[in-house]
Parts: sequence; structure tokens; C-alpha cells
Amino acid sequence: MSVSMSISEKLLARAAGVDAVRPGEFVTCKLDLVLANDITAPIAIDQFYEMGGREVFDRDKITLVADHSTPNKDIKSAQLVKKMRDFAAVQGLPNYFEGGGCGIEHILIPDEGLALPGDVIIGADSHTCTYGAVGAFSTGVGSTDAGAAMATGETWFRVPAGLKFVIEGSLGKWVGGKDIILYTIGQIGVDGALYKSMEFAGSAVRNLPMADRFTICNMAIEAGGKNGVIAPDATTEEYVKPRATRAYEMLASDEGADYEQVFAWKAEDIEPQISFPHLPENARGLSEVGEVNIDQAVVGACTNGRLEDLRIAAGVLSGRTVARGVRCIIIPGSHDIHLQATREGLVETFLSAGCMVSTPTCGPCLGGHMGVLADGERAIATTNRNFVGRMGHPGSEVYLANPAIAAASAVAGKICGPDDL
Repeated sequence: MSVSMSISEKLLARAAGVDAVRPGEFVTCKLDLVLANDITAPIAIDQFYEMGGREVFDRDKITLVADHSTPNKDIKSAQLVKKMRDFAAVQGLPNYFEGGGCGIEHILIPDEGLALPGDVIIGADSHTCTYGAVGAFSTGVGSTDAGAAMATGETWFRVPAGLKFVIEGSLGKWVGGKDIILYTIGQIGVDGALYKSMEFAGSAVRNLPMADRFTICNMAIEAGGKNGVIAPDATTEEYVKPRATRAYEMLASDEGADYEQVFAWKAEDIEPQISFPHLPENARGLSEVGEVNIDQAVVGACTNGRLEDLRIAAGVLSGRTVARGVRCIIIPGSHDIHLQATREGLVETFLSAGCMVSTPTCGPCLGGHMGVLADGERAIATTNRNFVGRMGHPGSEVYLANPAIAAASAVAGKICGPDDL
């Protein structure tokens, strides 16, 4: 008799080479991809050699991306990137990305066809959960675990219990994937899915383009989730098929799959969401925001740096000007996205509006560079975290929102929606 499983359970069972898994069980899984960046890879590399590693388990299944502090912002970051670059050269890694042709890892990797349906992926970055949008089990790990996995090609998991979020209906104007995930975190809290699998379903989710699905899964970690996942469908395959260079398997949850809890919400009840400092769970609808002046607006990051996000922001900014005293920073998610945004005239729209357009980088999201905040400053951003000091000085504040709200706020000089302009 077959056992009914969720998509996350099926993915882990497949990678573990067993017929079925259950929440709480420990399994050892073969990995389809191990990734790290310029901050986490150097530590993983040290661990790799300390455990006696000489050659990585599979050159095609290791991906290293220089995105957090690049273009190199100081001597320390330059040294870290050099260490990663040298390791990639010694190991002969084809999937090393830096400089032109690079991008923010969680946008670049699926766009390069390196994360596919059916995969089990770990990365030394907490937002590795992004790839659940293509129907993979992907999760962040520490650099030590990543280093060990680069040598062995496997790692262990405790099978997470599942939470299912079913959103039915049609989303309203200016509402997208970012609002769904902020609303979700606002409802359950930043530890509401601690070590749980977060599965998103329902007609509102099925009707979302891939960009919005990536956004939702990207922020599963902000609710404490082990992974976020959306069952692959025709939309997924349309995105994946031209990019894939190897076989993939599109799995789905069984009808009788067991979940610890199921949440059911109406899409019509979700308005544009703003997460107030200093936790993503402090989400409230745009109509409840009140008067909040800003000093900076950021559109980009691994959460909302896709071409679709830039098109939305450009649509709001077209024919308008950023408010005096406000810095508006636009960060395309990859070199290819930047190029296409240029071809479509989006970059000209941003520059004409008084925005600054950056090369692809994580930069301001982690308070690294390209938009660090001073004491008392406020930013509205399409990034994924607004912890104390996340974007700079501990006395600064970060408000999370979707690209339309961030762009409109840049024009108004305060948090508002496009319809308020």
C-alpha cells in the first residue's frame, strides 16, 4: 500500500533512495546542487580542506557566486572573492559567477537552469529556499555543512512537518507574491513555521508568474520555514524547459498528504502589505500605514530584482520624479536582467526619474554597500529582512514592500501606493 506524501516529503524520499518518509525521520540525501557566495564560500572552502577534501564530488553540482560584497567594496571583500575564485579555478568549477554575466545568486541560479524540479539543493545562504518555486526541495545551511557537502555530495535532514497555505481567488490591483508572503508571515509570525515545510497552493498562487513564486519561496525562511515550495505546473515548465540541460521530475503532493496545519485565505482580503520595523511579521495593509516619511527606496534584491519587478517599478516611475531628499536605488537581479531592462527602456525611465541604477549586488540588503543607512534614516525596500541594523545604522528603520509601493513611495517621499500619487 502506497503512502500519501506531500511534495516536500516526495522530494526528500527520492533523494534518499527510499519509498517514503515521514516528519521527524532522519534521512541522508544525495544532492543535486551545493551553492555558496563570497561571504560563506571561504568558510566552506576551509572546512572542505580541513576534512581532507581534495576534489569536489561533482564539478557540475557546485555553484559559487560573488554577489554580496561585489563589486568588491573593500580589501577584505576582495580577498574573500579571490579565495573563492582560486578554489573554483583549482577545482575546475564551470559554475563560478563573478563580474559581467553574474547576478544575485537566487535569481541567477534558476535562470541559468541550475535549479530544477525534483532537485534537492542546499546552499550556504538562508534564502536558498527560493528554488522551491520550481518544485525543488531547497534550504539554507551553515558554511560547515556546505563544505562537507562539496566533498561528499550528500547531507542529512530531519524530515520537516508540513504547513499548507491555500490562497483562492483573484489578487487585487498592485498585489503580488510579495504581499502574499508578507501577509502569511504577518499571520503566523517569524517563528510560525519553525523547521516546517511551507507549501503554497490555491488558484491565486497557480495564477502567479514565476517571478512572484520565487518571491514567495524566497521568504519562507522569514517565518522560520525549512523550505518553501510550490508544486510545478505548466507555468513552471514554460520557465524551466528552455533553461534545463539535464533531466528533471515534476512532483506534486498526493491528495491524502498529511499536514500539521492548513491555512485557507481569500486573495481578495490581501491588500498591498508593508512590514514595519523591526521584523517581517509586523505586516499591515497599506490602508493602515499612516504617515511614514522615507529617506531611501530600494527596488531589487534576490526577493524582487527580476525583470517583472523592474517593469512594475518603471511603470510607476514613468513621467514622475523621485522626491527631493529621497535616494531611490534600482538593482537588477542579474547582468542579463540589467541588459534586457536597458533594451526595454526601463533603465532610461529610472534615470530620468532621478533613480540610481546599480550593477547586480546584494549590497544594501545586508547593509554592506550601495545604500547603507545613517542613524535615524528610513528606507522602504523590496528586500526580505528589516531587522535592527539590517541596512546600516542600528538607529535606522527598514520597511518591506513590493516594487510598486517602493517606487510610489520614492516619488511621494512617504509610504504610499501608486493610486495615491
